[in-house]
Amino acid sequence: MKAPDTPLRRFLAWLDMHLVDHGFVRAIYNNFYDLGGGMFRSSQPSPAQIRKYHRKYGLKTIINLRGEHDYGSYFFEKEVCEELGIALHDVKLYSRNPPEVAEVHMMRDLFERIEYPALMHCKSGADRAGMGAALYRILHLGEPVSKAMAELDWKYGHFKKAKTGVLDFFFAQYLAANAKQRIGFMEWVETGYDDKALKAQFREEGWSSLVVDKVLHRE
Repeated sequence: MKAPDTPLRRFLAWLDMHLVDHGFVRAIYNNFYDLGGGMFRSSQPSPAQIRKYHRKYGLKTIINLRGEHDYGSYFFEKEVCEELGIALHDVKLYSRNPPEVAEVHMMRDLFERIEYPALMHCKSGADRAGMGAALYRILHLGEPVSKAMAELDWKYGHFKKAKTGVLDFFFAQYLAANAKQRIGFMEWVETGYDDKALKAQFREEGWSSLVVDKVLHRE
């Protein structure tokens, strides 16, 4: 957003951050978790929270999974990152669409080149942060997909049976393909994955039937 250049505009941006963007909720609970390896996940942090994490953990990087946007939250986040010397990377994932192949590559490359400790966040810390956290654990920490999927869970505010369940469905599709014939996650992403087809299938079937029928082979 355009930098608020008067006291009134800064006040309006502050109101936008707390009321329109629900910052008053995140001031109480920031959905903050340690992923290991110097990476953390959370909801949109306030300037005060960024300063706290910088003091406590020596934060060097923030990955903003909301992309550059027009909320007051983004202006104040960018301002405090410049003040503290924290590198801010604006990338965009979606909560109701599976990631595109290019987005998976982008996240893998980002994890490899940023400085740690780092914080990854979306708005609420539930869905996009969950997808980012799962990809981090798979692509950077080398954990199994079945274990990394735990980052998409109700304890973070993620609900599998809502439209956001398409994120779980993405990983479930890989597990189904791997159960049929062993294949690495990135190899599957690059050769066997179609985000548009997966989204269409999710609308028709949901993710539960794929897990039960094709992964667990239930009758």
